[in-house]
Amino acid sequence: MVPISNLTNTLPLHIRKFKFPSPSSSSSPSYRFPLSTLSCSIPQPQPNTTPNSNATSYFPKRGQTLELLCESLAFKGKGLCKVTETGYVVMCDRALPGERFIGRITRKKGNYAEATKLQTLTPPFHTVDAPCVYVPHCGGCKTQNLAYQAQVKAKEEQVRDLIIHVGRFSQKELELHGIMKPIVPCDIQFHYRNKMEFSFGPYKWLPKELLHERNVDGGSENYALGLHVPGFFDKIINVDKCLLQTDPANKVLAAIQECWRDPQLGFSPYNVHSHVGFLKHLMLRSGRDVMTGLPEVMVNFVTSSYKPDLLKVLVDKVSAFPEVVSIMNNVNTSVGNTSVGEEEYTLHGKSSITETLRGLTFQISANSFFQTNTHQAEVLYKLIEECAGIKGDGSEIVLDLFCGTGTIGLTLARSVKHVYGYEVVPQAIADARLNAELNGIQNATFVQGDLNKIDENFGKNFPKPDIVISDPNRPGMHMKLIKFLLNLRAPRIVYVSCNPATCARDLDYLCHGVAELNIKGCYKLISLQPVDMFPHTPHIECVCLLELC
Repeated sequence: MVPISNLTNTLPLHIRKFKFPSPSSSSSPSYRFPLSTLSCSIPQPQPNTTPNSNATSYFPKRGQTLELLCESLAFKGKGLCKVTETGYVVMCDRALPGERFIGRITRKKGNYAEATKLQTLTPPFHTVDAPCVYVPHCGGCKTQNLAYQAQVKAKEEQVRDLIIHVGRFSQKELELHGIMKPIVPCDIQFHYRNKMEFSFGPYKWLPKELLHERNVDGGSENYALGLHVPGFFDKIINVDKCLLQTDPANKVLAAIQECWRDPQLGFSPYNVHSHVGFLKHLMLRSGRDVMTGLPEVMVNFVTSSYKPDLLKVLVDKVSAFPEVVSIMNNVNTSVGNTSVGEEEYTLHGKSSITETLRGLTFQISANSFFQTNTHQAEVLYKLIEECAGIKGDGSEIVLDLFCGTGTIGLTLARSVKHVYGYEVVPQAIADARLNAELNGIQNATFVQGDLNKIDENFGKNFPKPDIVISDPNRPGMHMKLIKFLLNLRAPRIVYVSCNPATCARDLDYLCHGVAELNIKGCYKLISLQPVDMFPHTPHIECVCLLELC
């Protein structure tokens, strides 16, 4: 086995640029490698080393303008490009495969550079007209102007490349044993999100070509309600309609946009610099009535103080929509940019909405976690159930790590002896217990605890599981948890990942071990199934099945 400290010499240069710290460190993020540009395997070419070569022309300088060709999509949706004259690798946001363009170097990072696209010379392959007017500047769905089949192909290639170069599984191994499955596309490419969060701000952000539209006199005409410009916490693109959220949610957004700037109503958007203002965020959540199947919408106003009389005009306006069954007010007095309030008030209707998933009913409160794409979550959870290989005789124990509100564990509980779920967020555990009660499930136990800080006592409060489900957040699993799983030696692990880079790393540890820590892997990767949960975005979900060797 190649030690991680020597592994970088075997990788393509665009991945080799990352430092792989020792996994022996005890702090949670320290053994993780940067993930900003992990992507398809394109090695950095070497400069011409003949005596007459001009070495400085090979390495571009900051501010330099160059002709670039985008060859693939990298992790997080950036274009992996080459300088046409030298082949030097440059990462560029919003560049698409096949696109030849003029770019300006903005930053140099070791063996690669970053650039901003200035002018397209040749259009990309498989380009389409994006239906959303905000695509050129909004960071919500960067690849909307790329044909959907090309999007999912690029995502599948990213996962394969990471599994090979970070996970250290050979391409021959993946193909010979049929481990890597074709990506599962999403049947619904628009209006699939059941949750959107918009921000209020004192100034609409406008691109240079539209700055003349700004009201020089200031005032409420310039107020913004929308989404953040990528990379900026204080710049907001005003959004009147988002093609990712449901139609009922868009109706609510339009109604609020229509009136909230009226000076007579007295609303002030929160200013993140001066920390003055009332309206902070608008969160819209969509669900379905369990009995009728009709849509339900929750409107959550996040404000800096509790002023129900001031909000009454907005409450009256949006409550007129029959789909709006819940209007909440989260009061967040902190200067942080979070939508979770210290206090929560119900201004209209009920305090939660409902949704069904895999035949179960779930209550969704203002701040509870729920899969953002309900339609594709059905597909994802069915794949998880199939990977788990439940016998169905009620004899098996399931350990559900990072269980959230219990959605995965509860869908399995009907066929097993008992489910034990662990999650760090107290509110999520409370919701999980409520969802178990709501569905009459009594063989599920949910415990609040930080899986990044487990000790030698973890595992003593539940019997040895037959199946482990692990669904960590983007940083993946801590080394403490990986050691625990390797010692536990459960027959099967189903690893569900929202980040293919950390997924590849954790699969490497579980299957190949960690030489520096004298830890041996004891699992075999049986299958890896990419799933496109969020069309037009760079996000990728993976369902992996591991079996004990």
